[in-house]
Amino acid sequence: MSASRLWVALDTPSLATAEAWIRALWPHRHYKVGLELFTRAGPEAVARWAREGCAIFLDLKLHDIPHTVAGAVAAARELGAEMVTVHASGGPAMLEAAAQAKGAMAVVAVTVLTSLEGRDLARLGWSGETAELVRRWAELAHSCGVDGVVCSAHEVADLRQIWPESRRVVPGLRLLAGTEADQKRVATPWAAVQAGATDLVVGRAVTQDPEPARRLAEVLQAIGAR
Repeated sequence: MSASRLWVALDTPSLATAEAWIRALWPHRHYKVGLELFTRAGPEAVARWAREGCAIFLDLKLHDIPHTVAGAVAAARELGAEMVTVHASGGPAMLEAAAQAKGAMAVVAVTVLTSLEGRDLARLGWSGETAELVRRWAELAHSCGVDGVVCSAHEVADLRQIWPESRRVVPGLRLLAGTEADQKRVATPWAAVQAGATDLVVGRAVTQDPEPARRLAEVLQAIGAR
């Protein structure tokens, strides 16, 4: 795996903190901006970091009517984002609209959030296995022309089989077992790569370390990044 496929999550409400992390981890240039930071810092932070040479994965998990999502995807593309997320559960018309608006930017469809497991899905009306729902939504995303999916490491091997050319983005990664926090379907980065992940998202395990650059280097070495 290339180092360019490891995204460090800037999971903080503080623009100053995010910028400090980027400086500390430089020359690593691939960062994920999620809802909290984007809502507080606004699109200009994304545009500025993109102009300064960072690749930005804009994790907004868009889910709305097709016209609205198409407009949001186009706006993300114009900001200079390299990848943006939409929800597969938004349906085929929404996914197709996102695919048509993306240009050269990648759009990946979120299947089942890594914070959910079987009993959570049952309360939402889904009685089957989590892996089955992930597969169904991945197949839908594939048919609608987006570039890939977001899934847990538990499902990524199956999705590699049914959609080998896809981007398979795996969050919920932990460097040590037993550090799940608010996520349930988790794995280590090296296990995710072995299962078939093309993109990894690592956040607190790196950014909260006393020596984040050293920790990032260890992760990159462990996954064989070039």
